[in-house]
Amino acid sequence: MKIIAGLGKLLATLFWCVVLANLISPYAQPFAHLLTLAGVAVLGLHLAELVLFKSVLRAQPRVAIERAKVLAFGMFHVWSLPAVEAVPMNAEEAAPCAS
Repeated sequence: MKIIAGLGKLLATLFWCVVLANLISPYAQPFAHLLTLAGVAVLGLHLAELVLFKSVLRAQPRVAIERAKVLAFGMFHVWSLPAVEAVPMNAEEAAPCAS
């Protein structure tokens, strides 16, 4: 899984470099518009991942850096995060109003 995540991060970096190069010096039409649209779509998906994995990211020691990495790499970075341990419930939370 580490190899796939690493390769995905490499490809994501190349994608963002191409999108940035397109913004600086646009490619021929219609490729410039399609590439800009793809960049906006991927950025939207990565923003949705930030919302979906908010609790996983909060458990990390460097929250801001981890969020920036999710914006850049998306699920490839979320896969590489360590698993968050579940907080055990106490007896009152497990059975409220048992009387």
